[in-house]
Formats: sequence, C-alpha cells, structure tokens
Amino acid sequence: MTREISLHDLMKAHENNDRILVDVRSPGEFEEGSIPGSVNIPVFDNEERAEIGTIYKQVGQEAAKERGLEIFSAKLPSFVKQFQDLGGPVSVFCWRGGMRSKTAATTTELMGVDVNRLTGGIRTYRQWVVQSLEEYAFTPDLLVLNGYTGSGKTVILNRLKEAGYPVIDLEKMAGHRGSIFGQIGLNPSNQKKFDSLLVTELRKLKNSPYILIEGESRRIGRVHMPDFLHEKKEQAPQLFLDLPADVRVQNILEDYQPEEMPEQFMEAFERIERRLHTPISREIRELLTNGDYEKAVHLLLIHYYDPRYEHSISSQDGSHMFIKAASMDEAYEKVKKAADSFRYSASRQN
Repeated sequence: MTREISLHDLMKAHENNDRILVDVRSPGEFEEGSIPGSVNIPVFDNEERAEIGTIYKQVGQEAAKERGLEIFSAKLPSFVKQFQDLGGPVSVFCWRGGMRSKTAATTTELMGVDVNRLTGGIRTYRQWVVQSLEEYAFTPDLLVLNGYTGSGKTVILNRLKEAGYPVIDLEKMAGHRGSIFGQIGLNPSNQKKFDSLLVTELRKLKNSPYILIEGESRRIGRVHMPDFLHEKKEQAPQLFLDLPADVRVQNILEDYQPEEMPEQFMEAFERIERRLHTPISREIRELLTNGDYEKAVHLLLIHYYDPRYEHSISSQDGSHMFIKAASMDEAYEKVKKAADSFRYSASRQN
C-alpha cells in the first residue's frame, strides 16, 4: 500500500533536507510551476501526456489507461534507476495525487526506494501558497535599495546575499529585470512559480529582524507582488543609488548583452518609442540599427529612464538616504555600511 505524507510534514521534511521531492508530472507542467527544490522525473513526457489525453477524450478512460501502461512499461527500468540514483528518501507528487504519483510510488517502492506520496498532490500545495500569501503576517523590517537604471542594484544585493545578508531577489523570482528590456535573455516566471519562490524565501527569513529588497513596482514582468509586501515596501526606508552615467551604461551592456539579441532589444525599444520625442526616438532607432548600443543606452537613460526615476522618488513615503558613488565597489561598500546600521537598529527594535 502506498504511504501518504501530508503537506505540513512534507514541507518540514524538505526544509530539513530529510526527503527529496520528485514531481512526476510532464516537463511542461513542471516548468509552469512546482515546489521549489523539487526534481522532475516524469511518468509521461509532454508528447506522451498529450497522446493519452487525446485517447481519453476520443475513445475513453480504459483505452487511455492501457496506452499509458504500455508507454510506462517500456521506460520502467530507466524510471526506477533515476529514483535510485537520487540516493535518499523520496516524496512524489503529481497534480492532484492521482494515478501518476500512485504508479511512481508503487513501482519504485517495489524496487527498494524509500518513497511516499503527497496527499492531494501539488494542487494542495498551490492552495496553501495562495492562502499563505493572503494571510501572511510579515514581521521583519524592510530596507529597500533603489536607484537610477543601471546602478547595479541587483549585483549589489547578490553580493550582500553571498556575504550572508537577508536578501530577497524579486527580479530573479520573476525572471524579469523590472524594465521594458527586463525579460531579454531570461525565462519569465508565471504567477504560480513566483508565489512559490516568494513563500519559500519568506519562510527562510521569517526570524530575520530585517530584509533587503530592490525597489520594484507592484508588477514585475508577468507577475504581481502581493499587497502586503508592496505596501510595506512603499513605507520602508529607501537607499537611493547614484552612479555616473558611463558606469550605468556599462552595467546595462554587460547585463543585457544587446549585441547577442539585437531583434529582442529593438522590439523592446519599440514598446516605448512613442513615449519619446520624435527626433530622439529616431536617433535611438538608428543607433540600435547600426549596433551602437553604448550611445543608444546613454540616450535612453537621459530621455526615458532617468526622468521616470526622478518622478518616482517623489512618490516614496519612506525615509530616503542617497548614496553617491563613483564605482560599483564603492557603491557596494556604502550600501553594506547602511545595511549594517539598519540591521543594528532593527535588531534593537525587535
């Protein structure tokens, strides 16, 4: 008989690294969103799942089961070996705790794998994520890193995270850099994936007196920040980075690599082209066409991004601290110093 595990016990075991989570849905389903940290060992690949679904609709349930069994039987040895190679206790899940996870658990257990199955499947997990964000009691203070486009905010936050500071990288979770060019070279997340990653990070940092985040808008690419986090961000203290334009241009060129994806860069520019004065937009278009990205980015900063940023400063309700630096290293050290000071005050208050 297949052993079951509740979502509560599964999450506790996963956080303690006691069990390996295996999503046995198709790669396409897995890509749309899964439990963070899980691995994908599909019972059926995308094409096989589509074929079985077609048989189910056109012929019937029994015919679909027979075809599914035929497909799975052929791959059974390699399927079991993938589980054995994981080298530890496993918890499997599919969409709603149905045939796929039951089949995976039964067959691998017969071959000696320590395995159980998530009751209710990932649907139960998704319901828990939504409820958690709706009811979340956010206790840490926030320190928000803002700054002109190209100031290297994400780079600085990543360096701080590597140094042990409590950082939540919203752009990484969203698969978007937060600008009109933000998804170039990235794989944008959907809301389900973003929510799951956010809940995971919030749980990790629940006992931290404060958290560092980047100053994002409510919408980041295709996803939306939950209300409680956006509202707290709007009221939180703000660090504003100010670096020279030439440094910011180089940061953007290194980050986006426009010469590698010129068509995507041009398409992104076309979405904002009408917001610029015609002579400026015409010049930028010509520069992009000729591959002169350095000058094009410089004009975009002066005529589009910087004015929008300066307008956004006036709408921030929290206290402001402006950090002027000549280089990325200097900016990092100054932000680090400000974070240390904020950590001290947050620890005393909490």
